[in-house]
Amino acid sequence: NVKRRSRRSDVEPGYTAPGFSTCSRESVCIPLLANKAQSIQVIRQNTGSFGKTDELKTGVCGKDMKGTITYKCESGFWKPVEDNCVLGVIDSLKNELTSLLVEEIPVFIADLSSATAQHEIIVSQSAATVQAIVDILFNIADLSQSIFINKQVMEVSTVDIIVSFSVSDTWNKLNKGNNTKNTSIKLLSAIEDISDRLTDEFEIYEKYIQLIRTTIKNSFSTISRLPNSATEIVIPHVPQETTITIIIFSTLNNVLLSQGTNDRRRSDVNEMLNNISFTFDIQSLGYPECVFWNFSLNTWDSTGCEVKHSRNKIMCECNHTTSFSILMSPFYILYIASSYINYIGVSISMASLIICLIIETIVWKRNDTSYMRHVSIVNIAVSLLIANICFIIGAAVAEQEQPTSVWRCSSAVFFMHFFYLALFFWMLMSALLLFYRTVMVLSQMSRAKMMVIAFIVGYGAPLLIAVITVASTAGPQNYISKRNACWLNWHESKALLAFVVPALTIVAINLVVLIVVLYKILRRGVGVAIQPDEKHALVVNARCVAILTPLFGLTWGFGIGTMVSHDFGIHVVFALLNSLQGFFVLVFGTLLDIKV
Repeated sequence: NVKRRSRRSDVEPGYTAPGFSTCSRESVCIPLLANKAQSIQVIRQNTGSFGKTDELKTGVCGKDMKGTITYKCESGFWKPVEDNCVLGVIDSLKNELTSLLVEEIPVFIADLSSATAQHEIIVSQSAATVQAIVDILFNIADLSQSIFINKQVMEVSTVDIIVSFSVSDTWNKLNKGNNTKNTSIKLLSAIEDISDRLTDEFEIYEKYIQLIRTTIKNSFSTISRLPNSATEIVIPHVPQETTITIIIFSTLNNVLLSQGTNDRRRSDVNEMLNNISFTFDIQSLGYPECVFWNFSLNTWDSTGCEVKHSRNKIMCECNHTTSFSILMSPFYILYIASSYINYIGVSISMASLIICLIIETIVWKRNDTSYMRHVSIVNIAVSLLIANICFIIGAAVAEQEQPTSVWRCSSAVFFMHFFYLALFFWMLMSALLLFYRTVMVLSQMSRAKMMVIAFIVGYGAPLLIAVITVASTAGPQNYISKRNACWLNWHESKALLAFVVPALTIVAINLVVLIVVLYKILRRGVGVAIQPDEKHALVVNARCVAILTPLFGLTWGFGIGTMVSHDFGIHVVFALLNSLQGFFVLVFGTLLDIKV
């Protein structure tokens, strides 16, 4: 059986340990002799001959590598789950750091550069080796804070190799999952720390990195010389002579995390340079955002930067110095399609709401239950209609202005927030009316009293929440989104919770009410003392609440999904459901009433 299986060639790519193989029919992993030169004794010494499903075993690394590989028995194969193999020469250099003296840094950096260049292919494919190199650079950055670094010491060829296109898959592995070491963040931090200690004036050009150290007077401008890069950097005014360091990366997008958890804090603001512009010749993507890497938050931050459009280019203007970039959506065409879905859907929604209001005006019921159901549907339709109008206004402002105008959006966001909440609170009133009429049959409340309670809850509660949200976000800067959209802020102040929490709470309450009412009806506790017309109104109201509540809840559930996911499908589903809410109100709130 072993010999037969040894002829198989379906072992996964990257499978380096020869002592592991497929499983037997009983799902037990057995050793594989890949060729006659390999010894079963070595296999048993490293990991043992056999293993059960989900069992973990540790094997040694291949030639010129140090460390271990952990394997797991899955689906008949020993599959590597943790690769800690580091190139031997890099591992040796890392061990030397413990006794490295400051004056030895130049020779050490030269040795690191030489070792990385000689084993470039192995380095590009080994995540543990790249991580070891970054750890070395990070430690050197700390060690070099007491000295000044010249061009001979500032060797960037090592960094150029580990940020190249060929290492992008390795960086994906490093940045995937719960990587607590934040290798990409440490790399950027090390480069910035080392650049702080540069002396003299010089320029270095590599394949993916350009470094400029210069002294400027009055103004400064430069254009990237890197391939496939047309970035232009302009500092229009400098009050006095100052020295700056500019490092341009053309492949950092393959390296840097979108966010991290490291708590390393850094302030890199230069008070003399308060107006820096970066022009990017990129027009194939959409939704540009000028950002810098915030080491305190370990994520991209747009504070102090704004987008300025120029002819066939995109310009970023910032009032401080640090690591800048431009973020753009690779799904620009898809998001345009999503926008069209929104506009078409909202138009259908508004037309449906107008038809709904006309029908509700014509059809008038006399008993209290029908009357209050009518009032609820009318106010749901009015709230959603006004919210949709504000949505169109806000979307138009967001598309015309980059970045989105704070003052133009604030009023639209406030009324959207208020009327979308009113929609949910009037749904709550429909559910409470249903609960009152089915569970509390013997209780009587006047129509006037019900109307007062309904309007206080339906409009008073949303108004209170909306006003508190404005007041608690300390001004418009944290009230609306900074992501080129007119909606409540999420990333900075979490103001969006002032809509999400009440809305989803009402959905939960309404579902509980429906369960109680259904239980009451099945127990035949309702119907004896209720007139036919009122019973019909209860059935219509129950069906309306039972259908619209999950639909609204599902819609804004996908809305939460759009905050945490960039998946295009989630955005499309949310756009469809959100823009057709008015159509749902017309169909399930009005047209399905037999008397209508």
